[in-house]
Amino acid sequence: MSASAAAPITIHPATLADIPTIIALAEATWEPTYRFIISKEQIDYMYRVIYTPASLERQMTEQGHQFLLLLDDGQAGGFASYSAKTEAGAYHLNKIYILPSHQGRGFGQLLIRAVEDAVRQAGGSVLELNVNRHNPALAFYERQGFQRHHEEDIPIGPYWMNDYVMRKELR
Repeated sequence: MSASAAAPITIHPATLADIPTIIALAEATWEPTYRFIISKEQIDYMYRVIYTPASLERQMTEQGHQFLLLLDDGQAGGFASYSAKTEAGAYHLNKIYILPSHQGRGFGQLLIRAVEDAVRQAGGSVLELNVNRHNPALAFYERQGFQRHHEEDIPIGPYWMNDYVMRKELR
């Protein structure tokens, strides 16, 4: 068998028409990501709050969330979203998810870099994110240059998100 050329990886801004793709990616990534961190009830509740078509449309049109889709040879493999914060120059990475079948191939790094580039182009100088204090992805974010800034406990319905807020200065 001969070696084939690597499949092209592209990242592009998502539109309202991409909401079904974002939902499909979320359905495939949420449970594997959180099943060892939070209860199934909390996973189900948070998913219903964040990933309905109406909620995603609000995030895109009213809350200023910019979504990026990663395509692996034309097939959706992951997504990220970010938005400006009230602090001048500060942005928040709201979401980043890679299909389990696509993890370990550098796609998370590509999405982080794409968000950082977009934030810099928008005049941003700081990127923050929240990560559950028990999420193994914490080490991934640290490898990307994020540092623990502070802890934050956020109520979401009857549940709590027990997070680190991580911050990276963009140069």
